[in-house]
Amino acid sequence: MDLHNDSDRKPSAVNYRWQRQKRVFAVLMGMSAILMLFIVRLGWLQLAPSAPAVNLGTNNMRREAVAQREKSLELDSGRGDFVDRHGQAMTGESYRALAIFPLQERARGDATAIAKLAAALSVPTDELKRWMRELQAPSFWQGKGESVPHRLTAEQLGTIGKLRIGGVRVMPYRNRYPGSYQAMHAIGYVSQHPEWLRIRYASELAAGRMKLTDRIGGAGLERSLERLLRGVGPTIASYYTDGANKPLNGLDMRLLGPSNPYYPLQIVTTIDLALQNEIEAYVDASGLDEGAVVVLDAANGDIIAMVSRPQLSPSSLGAKGTDTANHAIRAVAPGSIFKLVTAAAALEAGLTEEEEHFECDGEYGRYGLHCWKEGGHGRITMHEALAQSCNIAFATIAERLSARELSAAADKLGIGRLVGWAEPERFAPLGRPLRLLEEEEAGGLFASIPVRRDGGQLAQTGIGQRDVRMTPLQAANLIVTLLHEGRVNAPRLVSEIRYANGQRMVALPQQAAPSQYGRIAPETARALLRGMVAVVSDGTARSIRQGTWAVAGKSGTAETVRSGIARSHQWFAGYGPVNAPRYTVAVLAENRPPNTANKATALFRGIMDLLAAHETTMGRGHGNAPF
Repeated sequence: MDLHNDSDRKPSAVNYRWQRQKRVFAVLMGMSAILMLFIVRLGWLQLAPSAPAVNLGTNNMRREAVAQREKSLELDSGRGDFVDRHGQAMTGESYRALAIFPLQERARGDATAIAKLAAALSVPTDELKRWMRELQAPSFWQGKGESVPHRLTAEQLGTIGKLRIGGVRVMPYRNRYPGSYQAMHAIGYVSQHPEWLRIRYASELAAGRMKLTDRIGGAGLERSLERLLRGVGPTIASYYTDGANKPLNGLDMRLLGPSNPYYPLQIVTTIDLALQNEIEAYVDASGLDEGAVVVLDAANGDIIAMVSRPQLSPSSLGAKGTDTANHAIRAVAPGSIFKLVTAAAALEAGLTEEEEHFECDGEYGRYGLHCWKEGGHGRITMHEALAQSCNIAFATIAERLSARELSAAADKLGIGRLVGWAEPERFAPLGRPLRLLEEEEAGGLFASIPVRRDGGQLAQTGIGQRDVRMTPLQAANLIVTLLHEGRVNAPRLVSEIRYANGQRMVALPQQAAPSQYGRIAPETARALLRGMVAVVSDGTARSIRQGTWAVAGKSGTAETVRSGIARSHQWFAGYGPVNAPRYTVAVLAENRPPNTANKATALFRGIMDLLAAHETTMGRGHGNAPF
């Protein structure tokens, strides 16, 4: 036996095992290093910010993946609604509509079910299939000619409820403007306004809480109360699919929405919806194509109705025959309506009196000014001149005044300045000033106060021409001011704002709108009211003496030019009933053919009769004077 050779082999086996263990250890270390690299990479992907080009709104890969397979549809924007003074809903209605989410065609299921769905919707099957196939984002079904999701009938609901089609669901939809809703310029509209969003919601956009495609208030109260109306977020239906656009079993659909019991808010307006709708129908039946009607509560100046033509169409802004501008708060030449201001200025300055006599032969003799009545009115008092709307008498009176005296009198009566309800310092719920009617125009008397006395300018201003501009809201409020012996009220469109649970958030109290120049004397106001009674009893508005209520007011016609063609703005502003005033009304019929009957006067009579009938329906009859 060779002991030496045997002992030599044993160290070789040990070396072999040692070398093998080293190789295994090296492999394990390599694998560990690779695994560590994967862990580091995964950590980097999870924690590092995502590239803006990939996703601006997330910083997490897990959330990124979910977002890729989540299809969302807004059911309710969460926007606050409006009610009238009696609690009648003005905006917002919920109904059942058909929601369809984009899926692979074969994931829809039985073709027979889709054919039955098409039959229920009265649409060809191929057309419905094509629409569903081309769908890029979740959408509600809209029938032909419909501007909002189709309201499913009871029969359609019964049929669709028996069908099983992938990505098709019956969902509750909150429609902002119901089918019965008569669009009102005072309420306004919502639409996309990227330029306003950039200015008003810069921080929300930067934080990803809003998108440039979001709809916001574009006019009226929808605009002025936008931040309150937005609420705390929408209600959304989310439908989950995989990367191949097939439904994810188990996840299906989820409803997500705010749980704050105080929102959405409810805006309580001063509008009487029944009256508003009656007046809307009446002016359309009467053929008022362009103009406005404003009805104020004579007791406090609250806005009861505000109608503007051409109509507003929230679903088709800018369409032919519509207009987003509110003509009730847009300033135009008032014509003889302004003679009330001229008379007030002269009476206040002691430059005339009710019984002063003037001679009118139809021609003023200068400035190319003449009276509307051929041959003139003859010998006439100032009181009669107001009733007969004599241009000669009022041009004479106006030339006695200075531009500053006329401007001060107008300011005292709420003319030439903004008079709508406002909280100029700080409206608590918004933390900033609030003006309910943001689009209201101030109007004015002079393009600029003349340095030197200009008789022609004064004469033409005194009869409501030249640079004089007034809004129908100001005209109606002028009558309220006279009824309150010179106290100017700030017409209010909203009385309070409530939380969703009915609790009051804030009240908007009635306000005065005092002038920096003080107020006219009560006797001046009474003299003008007497003149307005005479306008109807013996003057230019004798045609409207007959009616349910005895009424008083002042007519006006202002010459203007539109597209190079002579036109007239026809006005009437007044109140009724005379013995116990309940309402003041201003009517403007814009751009009428010259030398035609005053349409505004006729409309005023008809609207007063509507108001009288409404009072009877409400059981108030003539009542007593409310102030």
